Amino acid sequence: MKDDLQTRFQQTNERLKARLLNRLPGPGSFPTLIPDLQLSRRDAAGQKENCFYRPMLALVVQGSKRSLIGDEEYHCEEGSCVAVAVDMPSVIHVIRASSEKPFLSLSIALDRQLMRGLETELPPAPYSKARGKAVSLAEVTQDLLDAFLRMLDLLDRPRQMPVLAPMILREIHVHLLCAPQGESLRLFCAASSPGGQIAQAVTWLRENYREPMRVAALAERANMAESTFNRHFRQVTSLSPLQFQKRLRLYEAQRLMLTEGKSAETAAFTVGYDHSPQFNREYKRQFGESPRRDVKRLCTAGALAGA
Repeated sequence: MKDDLQTRFQQTNERLKARLLNRLPGPGSFPTLIPDLQLSRRDAAGQKENCFYRPMLALVVQGSKRSLIGDEEYHCEEGSCVAVAVDMPSVIHVIRASSEKPFLSLSIALDRQLMRGLETELPPAPYSKARGKAVSLAEVTQDLLDAFLRMLDLLDRPRQMPVLAPMILREIHVHLLCAPQGESLRLFCAASSPGGQIAQAVTWLRENYREPMRVAALAERANMAESTFNRHFRQVTSLSPLQFQKRLRLYEAQRLMLTEGKSAETAAFTVGYDHSPQFNREYKRQFGESPRRDVKRLCTAGALAGA
């Protein structure tokens, strides 16, 4: 019986690989006609990518990557999926990929409001000892794998997509809540729970990261004592509120320089820094090089990857 289940799992994953390879002739990250679904391919290992995860579920279909999410590392192998409950700063490092056997993954956005509604419809979950961490990593279940495959197949049926895509997305949320990762995700569903309060604070920070931050005011917004807020914030994100805001600013500054050609001085001012020397110091501490050298290196690496 166990062998039969394993065979079915492998067959489903092979079908996912074939669909992804057919849709991704080259490396990159690509949105789809289904707004919450994104596909990714990498043909080489080594280069690190900085990003800010939105709440999402990502499945590795082939290859492997190492992700530093907050200050904690996660090793994602083929057949594993990572769920992120709140916005989180991340460094992605693909460690197994080649043009013959590329790294393949797909991800969907998670909807906390949808999960909150589903919680009221599902039978009560057993008591959980899960800690309130924003990130959880586990082997993907067969139910989730089947739903991802049907979601991917739906891209070939655009007329049915507007009706069926929301249904499959809802189904994926149900399977996720019922999977082992659902234990930690449930902690972020209720707006009045510590996890839900921190999630709201993270959303506020994401939207207002350019503004000066007072932790006491942020704690008050979350309806928590400052010491309690700091403890829960670090438990959820593995970072302090100040570290979180700093990464938001630095990642956005890097994006502005890379994709919009902004100067280091302009990017620093845009993301909320008043003094260029402070920005340069913190940028080098985070990325290992000065802003100009880092952007030049990344541009060169990108040009070589596309050659």
